[in-house]
Amino acid sequence: MASPTNLRSRRNAAQLQALAGVEREIRSQDSHNRRKYLREFNHAFRNYESLLDSEQVQNALRAADVVLIGDYHALAAAQRYAASMLEQRALTGDRSVVLGVETIFARDQHILDEWWRREIDEAELRQRIRFDLDWGYDWSPFRELLVAARDHAEALYGLDCMPREDLRKIGARDRHAAAKISEIRERHPNAVIFVLFGESHLAPGHLPRVLEKQMPGAKILTVLQNVDALYWRAAGERSDKVEAVRVNDDVLCVFNATPLEKYESYRLFLDQWSRADEGPDFAPTIYNLIDSLASFLEINRYAPHNGTQPKFLIDLLPEVHGRSSDVMLRRLLNRKGMTETECESLLASVEDRGSAYLPLINAFYIREIQMVHAAEDAARFLHHACQGLPQRLNGRKPDGTRANGDRAGERRTSMDDFYAHVIEHAVADFGSRVLHPSRPVPAADESLQLSRAALEKAAQTASRGGDDKAESAAREWGYRIGSQIYEAYLAGKVAPSGVRRLFLAHLGESGMARKVCAAVIAKLRAISRPSARAAHA
Repeated sequence: MASPTNLRSRRNAAQLQALAGVEREIRSQDSHNRRKYLREFNHAFRNYESLLDSEQVQNALRAADVVLIGDYHALAAAQRYAASMLEQRALTGDRSVVLGVETIFARDQHILDEWWRREIDEAELRQRIRFDLDWGYDWSPFRELLVAARDHAEALYGLDCMPREDLRKIGARDRHAAAKISEIRERHPNAVIFVLFGESHLAPGHLPRVLEKQMPGAKILTVLQNVDALYWRAAGERSDKVEAVRVNDDVLCVFNATPLEKYESYRLFLDQWSRADEGPDFAPTIYNLIDSLASFLEINRYAPHNGTQPKFLIDLLPEVHGRSSDVMLRRLLNRKGMTETECESLLASVEDRGSAYLPLINAFYIREIQMVHAAEDAARFLHHACQGLPQRLNGRKPDGTRANGDRAGERRTSMDDFYAHVIEHAVADFGSRVLHPSRPVPAADESLQLSRAALEKAAQTASRGGDDKAESAAREWGYRIGSQIYEAYLAGKVAPSGVRRLFLAHLGESGMARKVCAAVIAKLRAISRPSARAAHA
């Protein structure tokens, strides 16, 4: 069994590679992290007392009079989690709830009240509180929070005051917020007060200390979200996913995003702000994921020869298209033979995942960064690149399957393609997990034994069911194999260099993909045997 230190290292290795690049870019544009106020927050929460499950978190919320929720403004998951907490607490029915937010100045309370009474619509609220000009983060998750409050809370308040940009005045903003929260307590003496405020304000010596002086006797609970030091420490726990931890009696921390998600979201906002009216540039995010996964797998991006390394990977990096380049992307796909109906279907599928890698044109199409899918897509690109772009793309559909009449594939059979797709899904799953360790584990089907015979039976069944059934079966098997490779990696039984060989395996020859699948399954079964014997000892 791997030690906590080894688990922590293996779970975080690739993500730390990706995070380093993001942090360098953020530091080049934002020097505020050197401020004493922010350093105090970063140094305040380094350890925790125990793990918490969702029921224990809810018990802690039920015991509190005031709940201070740490907000990472650039991360939509932070605001959405706050909305879910408020809704769940309200639905218990024992006490009413009230919400206060940093996002809206207290001076604009009358505007908020007009929206609350449905006298003005969302667009007017957004414009009059100068949301885009004075706040500048994503409106959608904040709007969801406001709607949740209007549906479930007794009242909604703005808590902040100017100036926001001058950190020399940040202590005054804490004192102002504490005074407003105290006033809310007087107006709603029986309600639980939820407060969403920037995470740095929630260091013990900041807003909580001021609030304790303002409201002696009140039970104040601080709920942090995704604090870096606590996240990295929790990665060493045996549990596959740590939901929350108790820092002390008055502070807990929940995990709903990785540090990489946090800082990539902030980097995107920095880029968006610097580009004025232009949309965010997703290319650095994708290239950073690819670069980090390549470094993790010990792939030299500048290797001049194929073999144990892909030739000049740096020259194979894909194009990255966003919503603003829809027309250009359609033209590219049409030139490759896609019909307008196929384009519409492809673009619609991106709405669910946020992104897609299109091997036909070696390009990414992105509407939003959903890290679990973006990481998987980055791994798919790397797999295709290791197979030898652009030759592998010739005659392929955008999803990577071979088009009819592909002469280059005449030596290959549908069974060859099935096994090749199993490997592609396996490396995509593994790559996604090392970059995004909280990716959900596929549900285990106890009737499906991981064996060469079972896979061959699945391949034969899928080949008789058409392309869609074959692709579904290949994806299911690939994700299962990828998940088990990742578990073996966490246990220290598979090295990154071994996985690199799987990325680089030459699958173009007839029968080769089947042999590679058989070898991988044999390796995984051999790895699992000692632990199985130990379990029966």
